This record gives sequence, C-alpha cells and structure tokens, in this order.
Amino acid sequence: MIVKLTKMTPILFAGVAAASIAAAPIAMAEPAPPPPCVNADGTPCSDVGNVGPGGAEVNIPYGPSGEADRGGAFGAIPYGPGGSADGGGASGSLSPYGPGGSAGPGGANGCIPNVGCINIPAG
Repeated sequence: MIVKLTKMTPILFAGVAAASIAAAPIAMAEPAPPPPCVNADGTPCSDVGNVGPGGAEVNIPYGPSGEADRGGAFGAIPYGPGGSADGGGASGSLSPYGPGGSAGPGGANGCIPNVGCINIPAG
C-alpha cells in the first residue's frame, strides 16, 4: 500500500496544482457589481437625486422627497411626516392629519387634532 501511495503522490500534487491554476482567475476576478436599485414594488429606480453648486435634491418615485440649498431645506414622505426650515423658522407635521407645529422669530405654535392648539409668542 505504501508503494502505491508513494507512486501516486506526484500525480496528486499535479492534480492539486492544476486545480489551483484553474481557480486562480476566479479568485483574482473583480467583485460582482451591486444589484441594481429596485423599488419595493419591484420596479427599477429612476434617477433619484441631484447635487450641484446650488444645492441638493432627492425624489424617490412615490416615496420621500427633499431639497436643500442656501435658502433652506424641506423634506416629506407622502401621507407621512414632513417639514421645512429656513432663515425665518421651521415647521413640521407628523402627517397631513396629525400633530404639527412651527417656530420662528415671532414665537411658536402647535396643534394636535381633536385636542387643540397653542400659540406661544416670543419673549
């Protein structure tokens, strides 16, 4: 048995070497590119954002959108929270029918549907 093993050892090493050489291109290959952008419903994403010297904007079809520039910023999720801010103050709401409020140099106010509103003048 030992004689057979010693005669087969070079063949085994040659087989391992051939397998290593054959697998080398796969090991050195570039990683696979990331999968393409897909919406929750399976449709492909469109061009969703732009960034430039004037500001940035994003708009996911049927989804969140927002914009920011030197004048201020705003963002919204359809039928969900949204808000904006600029040099005059900020405002936001949890939904089109939910609690919301705003604040600025003149004071702050807020409303909760079916509960009431409050206005707090600035100092």
